[in-house]
Amino acid sequence: MTTNSSPQLWLYDTTLRDGTQREGLSVSIEDKLRIARRLDQLGIPFIEGGWPGANPKDVQFFWQLQEDPLKQAEIVAFCSTRRPNSTAATEPMLQDILAAGTRWVTIFGKSWDLHVTTGLKTTLEENLAMIRDTIEYLRSQGRRIIYDAEHWFDGYKHNRDYALQTLEAAIASGAEWLVLCDTNGGTLPHEISQIVQDVVKVTGDWVSGTGDWGLGTRKESSQSPIPNPQFPMPQIGIHTHNDSEMAVANAIAAVMAGAKMVQGTINGYGERCGNANLCSLIPNLQLKAGYSCITEDQLTQLTEASRFVSEVVNLAPDEHAPFVGRSAFAHKGGIHVSAVERNPLTYEHIQPEQVGNHRRIVISEQSGLSNVLAKARSFGIELDQQKAEAREILQRLKDLESEGFQFEAAEASFVLLMHEALGGRQKFFEVKGFQVHCDLIEGKETSNALATVKIAVDGKNILEAAEGNGPVAALDAALRKALVNFFPQIATFDLTDYKVRILNGHTGTAAKTRVLVESGNGRQRWTTVGVSTNILEASYQAVVEGLEYGLLLHSQAEAALKAST
Repeated sequence: MTTNSSPQLWLYDTTLRDGTQREGLSVSIEDKLRIARRLDQLGIPFIEGGWPGANPKDVQFFWQLQEDPLKQAEIVAFCSTRRPNSTAATEPMLQDILAAGTRWVTIFGKSWDLHVTTGLKTTLEENLAMIRDTIEYLRSQGRRIIYDAEHWFDGYKHNRDYALQTLEAAIASGAEWLVLCDTNGGTLPHEISQIVQDVVKVTGDWVSGTGDWGLGTRKESSQSPIPNPQFPMPQIGIHTHNDSEMAVANAIAAVMAGAKMVQGTINGYGERCGNANLCSLIPNLQLKAGYSCITEDQLTQLTEASRFVSEVVNLAPDEHAPFVGRSAFAHKGGIHVSAVERNPLTYEHIQPEQVGNHRRIVISEQSGLSNVLAKARSFGIELDQQKAEAREILQRLKDLESEGFQFEAAEASFVLLMHEALGGRQKFFEVKGFQVHCDLIEGKETSNALATVKIAVDGKNILEAAEGNGPVAALDAALRKALVNFFPQIATFDLTDYKVRILNGHTGTAAKTRVLVESGNGRQRWTTVGVSTNILEASYQAVVEGLEYGLLLHSQAEAALKAST
């Protein structure tokens, strides 16, 4: 837990630049603006917006933030050092950086001599000149500089002296932050710790005048660093990638060794295997290591922010992600549930509410009675373990799961099962039958489906038909069309996910299938399940229960509103 005396740690989010390099991830200008404002609310001090000039989208993004700035965060423009054998003042890409209008600019430069000679195809001295000239020019234009030392750890291991010269050039030119980047993601935590400790000592000695690095004659800069009480010179940061599954551990190791800035992305998005995951770093550093990153109230928004970003970028949330995943505090084994009900510390390393998550009791064939009682309680249903209903529900659960049903991922279906066992399942409508007809025309890339449904509401029979691009889409559309006049709220329900699992593949096309359907109403999401040897029947079961549960939620919300007024 942080206190007023907790050491300050500066967070730097690069979701909008490094994170968008993830394969399969693409965002619009509107998406970037929504994410930036959500990160601003979360209390992230530095938000890297992109590379102005690299594409029209990023140019528009920075322009729009000039018109409507963020509340507290510094938006940061990102760019490389100037090109070899040119000057920063005549470099077109730096003019785009200045036009972005940000106070802070992150410049990345080469630390590894291999990249200088092979990648840039220039001399080691020219690379140092590129770093100095770029930073000096931007400083002369009133910008504050974060210097990202690309491939720092590989460069240090191959040629320590030259790698340190690149940092010397950045400091002498006026950079306020030196961010050490494990760009290839191959460094281990003990190496990170040793190297960061060395850099902290050497750079501190150089700035204080007690050491000269032993690197030979240093070229003095016309833009010496400006002391800043908020960021004493120089400050070290860390930027890690996850190629060795070490990004979070490496970032923490760097902080313990003296780094004061941590760069990362929400949900660990990034190229290849991703970047350091801020959703894991923030609670580890704040709740366990005692650093001050964001306020306690902002920390409780972490889970929601994680899911918000995953929704905006249209990637399914990682249900098993530490801290913010839906299963991060889920308990399935009966002994575990019984213990955690008595004292959560027995199986939880923090309180879920500290990061805006919550405890879940998972229902499956491995469940004991304590699981059923706890799960019922979480949905406002009080069961008496001494009465037959609780054991009937448990037995019904085990019977259905032996047939292929899976309720740990379909809690809405389990709630309906409990209501039915207790004799309180509300019958909003009854499906009398349905038919689905599919047309597959040779030479056409798409097929059409027509579904006809017959339902009864309050004793009145309704026959409706609807088309879709597939049988399940047509069936869903026909059901909604038949019901929406009676239940207008159905218009707000969306089918957000549809999964099919073959349960006994050795039987071929006669195999039993399990269908999971996720539905939502813009505020909540719920999942229902259906099982059958007929994939359409399994889909029908899940879709119908999804609509029924949505109506149940709406009915409960209306009842709660009436009670409160």
